[in-house]
Amino acid sequence: MNRIDRLQAILIQLQSKRVITAQEMADRFEVSLRTIYRDIRALEEGGVPIGAEAGIGYYLSEGYHLPPIMFTREEACALLMAGKIFEKHTDKNLQAYFKDALFKVKAVLDMGKKEELEDLEEKISIDPFGWQYRDHSGNLMVSRIQSILPSKKLARIRYHASYSGESTERIVEPIGLCFYSNQWHLIAFCQLRNDYRDFRTDRIEQLDVIPGKFSKTDHISLQLYLETLQQGSEVQIARIRFPKEFVRFIDEVKYQFGWVDQIEIGKEIEMKFAVMSMDLLARWLLMSGKNFTVMSPDRLEKRIKELILELQQEHF
Repeated sequence: MNRIDRLQAILIQLQSKRVITAQEMADRFEVSLRTIYRDIRALEEGGVPIGAEAGIGYYLSEGYHLPPIMFTREEACALLMAGKIFEKHTDKNLQAYFKDALFKVKAVLDMGKKEELEDLEEKISIDPFGWQYRDHSGNLMVSRIQSILPSKKLARIRYHASYSGESTERIVEPIGLCFYSNQWHLIAFCQLRNDYRDFRTDRIEQLDVIPGKFSKTDHISLQLYLETLQQGSEVQIARIRFPKEFVRFIDEVKYQFGWVDQIEIGKEIEMKFAVMSMDLLARWLLMSGKNFTVMSPDRLEKRIKELILELQQEHF
C-alpha cells in the first residue's frame, strides 16, 4: 500500500472507533510505529483535527467527519460474500439488519458496480441443502444478547440443559458471544453457580433484561476466558488420530463435533476437538469403527469402552 492510500485508510480507521492506538494502526498496515507517527503528523499538517490521549491513543476531534466513503468493487463483493455466510449463522433480526446495511452499500455504488454485484449475488449459494449448517432462523436470541453486551446489564434467562433435560432460571452477567462447533454461545457469569458458564443460545428459552448493572472490571474479558478454556473450564479438549485415508469420510461432519485444528503425524491426522460433552463425542467416534485412536483425555477412552460394553451386553 502506498502512503497516500495508507493516509486515507488511517482517516477511515480513526472514524471507526473513539480512540485508536498507534500500535493498532501499525499492526494493520504492517509498518513501524515511527511510520505511523509520521503519518499522523502529515494528516495534522493537512488540517485534520487529530487529538491524542497520552498512553491511550489518537482520535478525531468531535464534529469532524469525512465525506461519504465510496466502496471499491472488491470491498462490495467481500460484503456480499459475508452476507451470504451471515444468513447461515444468525437469527432473523440480525439478518434483516445486515440486509439493510448492504442496501446502503449498494446505494453508493456506481451503476456498473451495482449490476456486477447483482449478477454475482445470483451466482453464489452457501449450503443450499442444509447439510453442514444448522437452521439458525429460529429463536437464537443472538441479536438481543448483542444489544445488551455494551450496556453491562443483567439478564434473567430460562435455560434448557441437554444433559439433564431440565430448564432452570438464572441471573447472568453477559461478557461475550462466541461462535464455535456450529453454534452461537453466550459466555456469562452465572449468579446461580457463582462462576462463568457457557450457554448455547438455541437452548435459551427466554431472556429478560432486569434492573441492575455490573462493571467491566468485575469480570475477565471474553478473550481471557477463551484462553483459559483448556485449563479446566466447561469446554473440554480432546485429541483424536485418524488414518489419512479415512479422514475424507469425516471432513464434512467434523465441524459439528467441535473440530478446531489438525496436524499431520506420519500416516495419521491428529485432530483437536473442543466439546461440551465427551459422551456425545464418544458416541460419534464409535461410528468410525476401528479407524481412530484417542490420544487424550483418558475419560473419553473410558467412556468409549463403557459404551462398547453396553453394546456387547445388549446385542451379543
